[in-house]
Amino acid sequence: MQDGSSKRRMQQKEDDDSDSLVTIGRWNDLDTDILRKIFKYFDCLHYEKPEDVSACQVSALVHSSAVCSAWGSVLCDPRLWNTLDFSNMKSDFIRTIQPPYIHVNSRSDEAFSLVLKASLSLSRRNITTLIFHPQLYVSDDQLVYTARRCPNLKRLILPGGNRIKKTGFCEAIRNWKDLESLTIPGLMHPSSIIEEISSSCRNFSELKIKGCFDVRFASTLVGAHLPNLKVLSLRCSLIVREALITLLDDLAQLEVLNISHCVLLSEPPRPDKPLQIVQELDEVILERAARLQRFITCEQIEQCIMCQRATFYEGNVKWYKYEEGLWKQDEVKSLAV
Repeated sequence: MQDGSSKRRMQQKEDDDSDSLVTIGRWNDLDTDILRKIFKYFDCLHYEKPEDVSACQVSALVHSSAVCSAWGSVLCDPRLWNTLDFSNMKSDFIRTIQPPYIHVNSRSDEAFSLVLKASLSLSRRNITTLIFHPQLYVSDDQLVYTARRCPNLKRLILPGGNRIKKTGFCEAIRNWKDLESLTIPGLMHPSSIIEEISSSCRNFSELKIKGCFDVRFASTLVGAHLPNLKVLSLRCSLIVREALITLLDDLAQLEVLNISHCVLLSEPPRPDKPLQIVQELDEVILERAARLQRFITCEQIEQCIMCQRATFYEGNVKWYKYEEGLWKQDEVKSLAV
């Protein structure tokens, strides 16, 4: 049996423990700057594959916002939502021989939709930069849904466009009237996209696009009347010499042009002939490029591994075959991720 003094000591200990718990404070009292830093690095948006993200993990953001008014306020802080970055999230897919040439696993698609909707709900239209991985195959509905909930977007790095139709692209762009910078991982309805940008995005000034660029593309870009286009990056692409001259001649406001690691052709590619590759830039091109603030080319073509890869793949580098994150690079700092 315990004597009276032992009972008093136990009671005192319980009272002390109770007091120590009280001094911890409430969730509401946690420093908001600390909370903001914690939530900024929330794990559910940094998985390699969306199917690895459980509904519980994704919904944790939403549930955290309901813990108390302070947490809800911090999680909706605009400073947390300037950038929505899906650059580490790829779809689980297989390639097919029929359009759209990829099939996305339904579980992967549903998991991405869950992440997307939770993020857009908390962002409260404050997103100004949106980054997709080239192998995150977004659908028309997902892209348009995103566009309607982040209308203040200024910079966009598009995902792989296999599942997005021309109408989906155009409807999304119409919501982004303040768009200034666009990265397109491949030629996906380029004429329609550029024409829609011309009519909808009054402040548009930077374009990065990869593909095969002939005179038709150059004429589309010039004819779209993008008066504020200052920066153009075509790195790791196939460019016909005449198209390059057209861009240099007719994009009057252009200040920076990046053709690093490009394959330059003396004539358009033909299926019955090998590519007619230009080994060195001639005086005609260099004289026209002299008016630019920066004309970026690769100076180590023979030793450059990226130039070798571009040549091997005829200007259509298969990013997924190489180092993860290589697609994020650009010699123009404002276009790198």
